[in-house]
Amino acid sequence: MSVPDYMQCAEDHQTLLVVVQPIGIVPEESFFRIYKRISAVSQVNVRDSQRVLYIRYRHHYPPENNEWGDFQTHRKVVGLITITDCSSAKDWPQTFEKFHLHKELYGATLYDSRLFVFGLQGEIAEQPRTDVAFYPSYDECETVEKRIEDFIESLFIVLESKRLDRATDKSGDKIPLLCVPFEKKDFVGLDTDSRHYKKRCQGRMRKHVGDLCLQAGMLQDSLVHYHMAVELLRSVNDFLWLGAALEGLCSASVIYHYPGGTGGKVGSRRAQGGSLSAEAGNRHRPGALTSNGINADTSAEIGRAKNCLSPEDIIDKYKEAISYYGKYKNAGVIELEACVKAVRVLAIQKRSMEASEFLQNAVYINLRQLSEEEKIQRYSILSELYERIGFHRKSAFFKRIAAMQCAAPSIPEPGWRACYKLLLETLPGYSLSLDPKDFSKGKCLWESISRGRHSTEKKDVTQSLESYTAKCPGTMEYITLPDGLKLPPVPFTKLPIVRSVKLLNLPTSLRPHKVKSLLGQNVSTKSPFIYSPIIAHSRGEERSKKIEFQWVQGDVCEVQLMVYNPMPFELRVENMGLLTTGVEFESLPAALSLPAESGLYPVTLVGVPQTTGQITVNGYHTSVFGVFSDCLLDNLPGVKTSGCTVEVIPALPRLQISTSLPRSAHTLQPSSGDEISTNVSVQLYNGETQQLIIKLENIGAEPLEKLEVTAKTVNTKEKLYGDFLTWKLEDTLSQFPLKPGKIATLTVNIKVKLDFSCQENLLQDLSDDGISVSGLPLYSPFRQVVKPRVETKPINPQESSKAGDFSHVKVSDVRISNICGAHWAVLWFVL
Repeated sequence: MSVPDYMQCAEDHQTLLVVVQPIGIVPEESFFRIYKRISAVSQVNVRDSQRVLYIRYRHHYPPENNEWGDFQTHRKVVGLITITDCSSAKDWPQTFEKFHLHKELYGATLYDSRLFVFGLQGEIAEQPRTDVAFYPSYDECETVEKRIEDFIESLFIVLESKRLDRATDKSGDKIPLLCVPFEKKDFVGLDTDSRHYKKRCQGRMRKHVGDLCLQAGMLQDSLVHYHMAVELLRSVNDFLWLGAALEGLCSASVIYHYPGGTGGKVGSRRAQGGSLSAEAGNRHRPGALTSNGINADTSAEIGRAKNCLSPEDIIDKYKEAISYYGKYKNAGVIELEACVKAVRVLAIQKRSMEASEFLQNAVYINLRQLSEEEKIQRYSILSELYERIGFHRKSAFFKRIAAMQCAAPSIPEPGWRACYKLLLETLPGYSLSLDPKDFSKGKCLWESISRGRHSTEKKDVTQSLESYTAKCPGTMEYITLPDGLKLPPVPFTKLPIVRSVKLLNLPTSLRPHKVKSLLGQNVSTKSPFIYSPIIAHSRGEERSKKIEFQWVQGDVCEVQLMVYNPMPFELRVENMGLLTTGVEFESLPAALSLPAESGLYPVTLVGVPQTTGQITVNGYHTSVFGVFSDCLLDNLPGVKTSGCTVEVIPALPRLQISTSLPRSAHTLQPSSGDEISTNVSVQLYNGETQQLIIKLENIGAEPLEKLEVTAKTVNTKEKLYGDFLTWKLEDTLSQFPLKPGKIATLTVNIKVKLDFSCQENLLQDLSDDGISVSGLPLYSPFRQVVKPRVETKPINPQESSKAGDFSHVKVSDVRISNICGAHWAVLWFVL
């Protein structure tokens, strides 16, 4: 026997094996529809008896396995049901001939057979037959189940006659020696009259009768015969058959103790009929078993209380039987299946460690060279059994091996779909999840172990991934499998790894400021200070914290990410952008290339808010190796941020200021860090007048509706007569509101009139910069906001070559800037 049945369980020893197969060309869907109805008739109560027959159906069974039917009768094909299409009477003779040829495959062991014919009507179909059933179509076959029940009763009649015939002690008759296929050559020429040979024959036959009793629903009888067979076979060291007798004893005891079955099938098996059904409530009471058909002498020979093994003894006898099987290399399949049966029993008994020992033994049992499909089946069943005993990681290990076999290089057409399905089933065993919500710090126990071991393979894996995504891009959409399972998208949150997210303020020239009135009087925005000892530790609260600065609708806004590449090669990240909620936001994607194991690297992502309101940066999206990922910050445990929610205010004007005077050779330091000024220089003699023409250009998309101009003179030592700066706003304001793209001009007259009398140190004080005039830009994306400030100092006479020339004054650093509100500019000149 070369093909193991990995679905074997102890209760299969009491079943009758029936093979259901098609003849000729039968639609697969139609065949399995009828097969499903046939296989539903798996338990039949025997008429005029309390016994129950159990049927095991197979639609494929290797004929060579049938040769082991004498060794264990549940391996013997006793029933054959064939299904065929026949629509014409002229095809009937050929169809019936195929039926007879099919029976010859299992002819030596068959008790009975049936042929179900679909599609044939007429005279032939009307003839009464016991072995053939005619049906008009696959939809009109209401009596299929009834025919199967009658068929099983016919099997029982044959089974019962064989049991009675072989169980009867016929004095003087020679008992035949039952053999397995590989033993026949070993018994040629043996002395058949020796006492040793006769005991061997008696022991094997007792074991065989025990199998027949178990199949016939006579559990007590089978226990008695198995005990007798064990004693006889042990005395002659017939180890192979001794192992079979011990396994039969285990199977009968398992059936008694666990009437629901050990195979884990859907629905529990019906409670056992026959001799033990009435005693189910007293099964643990000594002497509870009844003889039911066993003569008094036979029952007394063993003793009723000792017939059934205890749950602990069952496992011990399994171990003994398996050790005997291990002595014969041709019994590898029998040994393997016995291990599987023992594991199923141990799984019910919750004895996981002992079950793992049986499974470990099964892994190393040498069979013939298995095909790829047989390897897949073997590893899948091993995985299933490890799962049943609670060894989840070991189960995942064998299931992964089965998945790899599906795509083995030796297979002409790899089964990628089956490979993918099996790999999905391994994820729970490795504590992995496809749901980003399940990712948390320390979740994966094996990540740190496998990181170093597989580092050399990362490049090959990523190259393979790129080749696959070139054919089928990886998206963030759910994938629905044929069986209804929905696979969530798996974002690459660690390619690259993000450590911090920081929302940046707008550039100084674009920052919005609160409206200030004339002469620089600020509107008070102070609020009372409230202390609270409660500190929010929630990452979600931290990220939703509102930021003090503001963004402006239509302006380019920036978010800085600190990232690093954990891969040992250069990482290309394409289409990286921001994920936001709250307002309509246009993300401008970026592409970057990170060096191998780069360390922290700053990356700035930009976008433009299109509407106003509160905007929250929830995460970012990337495209790495052709896989598109949406990475949410809530799913990234190690990310630091000082807040990800900011207010977006309506769009504001942009004002660009230029002057007719040349720029100053140096720049005065602004009064605060967020101010920018334009500095120009001019030289005037005392009493001289100079015009300063200022051009105001609206370079934004919003109109500028209002303009205010003011000046301030900082004068400490010199005496200034008259207005140093004068202007007329009427001409300028006539051009307002200043529409986008338009230019307005403002003319400022600079007139110097100083009193130098009685000031001995005046020239020394004026030697540096003379008088300064300053201003501020507009409240817009290019606005510049600074506080008015100027320092004026007289010229130092010691630095002049002509001490008596007091009429020359150098006026430099005219700083022009503005303060504004929405659509409202305030222009300052500071002397």
